[in-house]
Amino acid sequence: MQQSSVTIKGQVTIPASIRRKLGLRRGDKVIFMEEDNKIYLQPMQDKVEAAFGLITPYKSATLEDMDEAVKKRAGRC
Repeated sequence: MQQSSVTIKGQVTIPASIRRKLGLRRGDKVIFMEEDNKIYLQPMQDKVEAAFGLITPYKSATLEDMDEAVKKRAGRC
């Protein structure tokens, strides 16, 4: 177990070993969650990064397919 002190501004330093384990770097955002009188901290994931791999296409699109879709959407087809 590691400890840290709360500053007058309410800030707490996350110990280096925990930052490394969570992959936290300067400027990263974190989420605090409360459950059963305990506080959990986890890195906040980028929305794009968090969604990566959730949707799988039923078929691959070629460049021609994508160009055609763009033209249709723009009303040029």
